[in-house]
Amino acid sequence: MTPAVKVLERDGAAFELLDYEHDPRAPVYGEEAANALGLAPHTVFKTLVARLEDGRLAVGIVPVTSQLDLKALAKVAGARRASMAEAAEAERATGYVLGGISPLGQKKRLPTFLDASAETLGRLHVSGGRRGLEIALAPADLIRLCQARLAPLART
Repeated sequence: MTPAVKVLERDGAAFELLDYEHDPRAPVYGEEAANALGLAPHTVFKTLVARLEDGRLAVGIVPVTSQLDLKALAKVAGARRASMAEAAEAERATGYVLGGISPLGQKKRLPTFLDASAETLGRLHVSGGRRGLEIALAPADLIRLCQARLAPLART
C-alpha cells in the first residue's frame, strides 16, 4: 500500500482504488489514467508541485484537461510568482515519483490548493501514489485530509 492509501485507511474516509496497466511510453499520465479507466477527464485531477518566488513549495491540484495557472497559484499562496518545481525536487518533497504524485501522504506537508471546479463533483480521482493507481473520493475528504484551500487554478 502507498502512503496515500494508508492515510485514507487511518482516517476511515470512503474511497475506491482503481488500478490500470501503466504504459511507460504514455506522454501524459493523468490523461492516460482517464482513458485507461474510462473516466470523465474533468473528474481526474493531477497533482503538481510549484516553487514560489520565496523558495517555498506549494501543491496545485487541477483537472487533467487543464493547465495549472501559476499566477493564480502564486496569488493564493501569498507570493508574486511561481514556477514548476524541478522533477527531482518534487519527488524529494513528496516522496512520490513523477506521474504518481498523490496529494495524500506526502513526505512533507506542503501548502495545497485544489481547483474550485472540484466543488461541483460528487467524486474526483487523484493519483494513488504510484503510476497505474487512482483513488476515487469525495472532494470534501481530499480537502480535509490535505488541508487544502479551494481556488480557481485551472486554465485551458
